[in-house]
Amino acid sequence: MPFPPGITVHPELAPYLAALPPYADPFQDIAATRERFRKLLAATPADRAGVRSRRYDIPREDGSALTVEVYRPEAAEGSSPPGALPAVLHFHGGGYAIGRALPGQDKTAIDLCRELPAVTVAVESRLAPEHRCPAGVEDCYRALEWTAQRAAELGIDPERIAVTGKSAGGGLSAAVALMSRDRGGPALAYQSMCVPDLDDRIAEEPDPADAEHAPSTWVNSLRTNRVSWQHYLPEGTAADAYAAPARAHDLTGLPPAYVLVCDLDPLRDGGLAYARRLMDAGVQVTVRNVPGAWHGFELHAPGTRLARDMAAHWTGHLRAALHPAS
Repeated sequence: MPFPPGITVHPELAPYLAALPPYADPFQDIAATRERFRKLLAATPADRAGVRSRRYDIPREDGSALTVEVYRPEAAEGSSPPGALPAVLHFHGGGYAIGRALPGQDKTAIDLCRELPAVTVAVESRLAPEHRCPAGVEDCYRALEWTAQRAAELGIDPERIAVTGKSAGGGLSAAVALMSRDRGGPALAYQSMCVPDLDDRIAEEPDPADAEHAPSTWVNSLRTNRVSWQHYLPEGTAADAYAAPARAHDLTGLPPAYVLVCDLDPLRDGGLAYARRLMDAGVQVTVRNVPGAWHGFELHAPGTRLARDMAAHWTGHLRAALHPAS
């Protein structure tokens, strides 16, 4: 996977490069990686103004439970009929191994709940490497079924349910859309995928021969994606379409889609290829490329115009899909 020639870091993001940490294998001590992430979240509590949430446990066949947190705009409380809001299932990123928000603190879910507005369901799916595929994606599909079955109770319009996520969450969104189509499950109004991780074959890619000429962000993202897939897939098994949606042979009959990619992301080409295949299958697709940006740049540079524009574009298209009459 050679680095795309001629692509450079966006001038607005250049000052942030020096502050980025060096590459470290997150799976070398996954417990420590998760603890560092938890402390980072705890240091910046979410602004919950205008939003309420409630946690639910959804039983699995083995007696364990999947936890979801349902966020709802306070302005919708007591409305008549109760709610009639669209719903968004939010699948978090984090290489299928980290990324779970603290209880009541899912900032993405809160922002979507408030800004769309929508009932937003944050799904705390099982994590690798303790729970390898298909545990996590089956949890996400279970959450979709549960949400659709309880639409009236949750104040949801069952005709306006979407899935969304970044990185691994984008891959899970694509997989759940495939599952729902194939299993005759709840109809989805939209699938929104930001920098989606869709293809396990990236795990076979070595560092490029021209790595010294590529920004460290690109090389480090490639390394992280490589080890994430190695720990997500069961050892000795080939990925299917529900693990790696890029392997799906048939993309017809899927809901309209949004695909956002970043220039300096080794996942860029896989995301664009999937978007093109969706188009060729007759699916309506909106594609957005963020120039000169790396995977997860908005976490390091949230106040930049580039990060704000990216968030506004993604949120705006999700809003338009779920509130078509507005």
